[in-house]
Amino acid sequence: MAFGLGIAAVAIYIGQLILFGNFHEIIPGQYYRSAQLSGERLGAEIDRYGIRTVINLRGEHVGTPWYDEEVEATASRGVTLVNFGMSALRELPPQQVQQLLAILKTAEQPMLVHCMSGADRTGLASVMFLQQVAGVDEETAEWQLSPFYGHLNLPFLGAYAMDDTWEALERVAGIDS
Repeated sequence: MAFGLGIAAVAIYIGQLILFGNFHEIIPGQYYRSAQLSGERLGAEIDRYGIRTVINLRGEHVGTPWYDEEVEATASRGVTLVNFGMSALRELPPQQVQQLLAILKTAEQPMLVHCMSGADRTGLASVMFLQQVAGVDEETAEWQLSPFYGHLNLPFLGAYAMDDTWEALERVAGIDS
């Protein structure tokens, strides 16, 4: 019974994260993360935090309402929109890991990184930014890929590909895990 209640509590928590945009200020004035926000909400967050770059990990989707709203919200505020398509269910190949790292290193800050739910793809980008760009210690950075942000890091789930991608990058970067 207690296990079932624990699972229900986690499901409710993750549902609330997604419902409310899973928006988090990770490094004030530098790095923010979220789920897909409506154009209105995105515009409000851009204005509130002075966001200069939005990195969309869902890729370009011209003609879909969420994407067109995002383009409008960023363009009307002179904010750079970077589209980087990736799947939460497949490990990112090393070349794409390097491309994403280059974007994270060179994007004008403050930046907002998002995917659909703000949990898996955004979690990977966030741990990469914190550890590889901002120089945050590995243990602290890895919290970005945790249930706190909606990522269920269980090896039998498809989104564990994000954890595998991070582990592969750690090996390449010589980080003890």
